[in-house]
Amino acid sequence: MNKKTTAVIIIQACIIVVLLWLLVLFSKDEFDEHNREEEIESPVRVHTDNGATTITVSAETQQQSDIHTQVLTQVKHQGSLEGLGTVISIDSLIDLRTRYMAALSEVAVAQAALANSQNDYQRLAKLNEDDHNISDRMLIAAEASYKTDQAKLLAAETNVSNLKYTMRQQWGEALSKEASERTPSEAVKQLLDYKQVLLRITLPFDQPDPHTGETLQVSPIGSGLAPVNASFIAISPQADPTLQGKTYFYSAGATHLRAGMRLSIQSLKTTGTRSGVIVPQSAVVWYGGKAWVYRKAGADHFVREPISTDIESGNGWFNQHSPTVGSTIVTNGAQLLLSEEFKYQIKNENDD
Repeated sequence: MNKKTTAVIIIQACIIVVLLWLLVLFSKDEFDEHNREEEIESPVRVHTDNGATTITVSAETQQQSDIHTQVLTQVKHQGSLEGLGTVISIDSLIDLRTRYMAALSEVAVAQAALANSQNDYQRLAKLNEDDHNISDRMLIAAEASYKTDQAKLLAAETNVSNLKYTMRQQWGEALSKEASERTPSEAVKQLLDYKQVLLRITLPFDQPDPHTGETLQVSPIGSGLAPVNASFIAISPQADPTLQGKTYFYSAGATHLRAGMRLSIQSLKTTGTRSGVIVPQSAVVWYGGKAWVYRKAGADHFVREPISTDIESGNGWFNQHSPTVGSTIVTNGAQLLLSEEFKYQIKNENDD
């Protein structure tokens, strides 16, 4: 290879190196410019202040994203108490009543036997005192029979008392008293004849105790049947193992109700009127198992706040304390704001 060819190759190599350097240089400038444009087009919209996350969205972006808001006005809510119940079998009550009646009969038999043995003992004791007209052995036998009958009566009376205590523990004072009568009350007779069924209704702890004559309406859960009236009988001494609350015995017609059915309460004595706001369903987003809304804290600032979904009302939820009357919340676009907040959280995690 001569010197001329070598020189040409060297010159070409230098030109290639220069071109590559220029390409890298201009590409870097264009990349930096592109990043600057992205930063201009996508400003930081989320920041945290005192633990509260605020999203900043310009008025133009709000219009482009179709973000709508609504001012919450004061409403009055007439609350109603909720309850659930169960149709319960009275087999145990019937069994206890049967055993109680049998125990009363045993007491009557023991009383008759005791009266007879007592008379015999007293008669023989008098004869024994009159010059031993009867032997001491006969008197001792009569006394033993008399004391045996006393013990039998005591045992029969104890059995009656224990059955009465058991009935009270399971069915309460009022119902057990009616069921233990030899001629049952009309209410108990209706239950025994299966014209009425017994219900155990669970009501909230803050519900005042019902009184005789009070009624409520019940229906089997998921049945679609018309509610039926249930009348208060007595306080139930036993709780429903699946529900929290105070329990009461009610009776209702047996036409559509069967033992073991779960019941919903259709109407109860209402609580007092409360003031608050209705949060529309469209304003609510769910995150972390909780319901949230975005409150407008300024012309272009939005803050996420929790709400309560305990009281459903119409197409939303009634809230008494927060958000307050006059608050402006997002009713369209809340999910978009939540997505922006997530993007900010992901970016911070990546920066860390």
